[in-house]
Amino acid sequence: MSLELLIIKCKKNNRKAQGELYSLYAKKLFTLCLKYSKSYAESEDNLQDAFVTILSKIKQYNGKGSFEGWMKRIVINTALQRYRKASVLDVIKDDDFLEEVVEIEADQVSLEFLLSIIQELPDKYRLAFNLYVLDGFSHKEIAEMLNISVGTSKSNLSRARNILKDKIEENEFKNTKTL
Repeated sequence: MSLELLIIKCKKNNRKAQGELYSLYAKKLFTLCLKYSKSYAESEDNLQDAFVTILSKIKQYNGKGSFEGWMKRIVINTALQRYRKASVLDVIKDDDFLEEVVEIEADQVSLEFLLSIIQELPDKYRLAFNLYVLDGFSHKEIAEMLNISVGTSKSNLSRARNILKDKIEENEFKNTKTL
């Protein structure tokens, strides 16, 4: 069945089509959920909540733009909404931001290790890092999504990068000591 036909059937609340849509995209969207969650279990919850939203709002999808992109936006917003409700996004003053940029060389570590240390970041830093580095949002967009200032977004990104850099260096030190 084509994606267009599948969407039409989902708009008519066809349960079989909804199950097929879930099967088609669950794995890819779950990977996205992992980026915005503290744990595997929380990722599962975010995916479940996102699919409920996707299926309840699918009639709003008008065919303009990528359907997958539309769903990804819902997944990200679902995860961010969980954090907004938990009030974990502390606001800091813009002048607290340091213009220091830390480069993280991902080829120094395995992807699995990098993802695990990203998940260990405090929520506000992980969200800023993922939205900016992994998903390409601007600081202005991040500020609007998280209801924070642009300076806070930049500060949280900088702090996330510093934490990741320290953890990578610590890992390298451990690995050289064992040799």
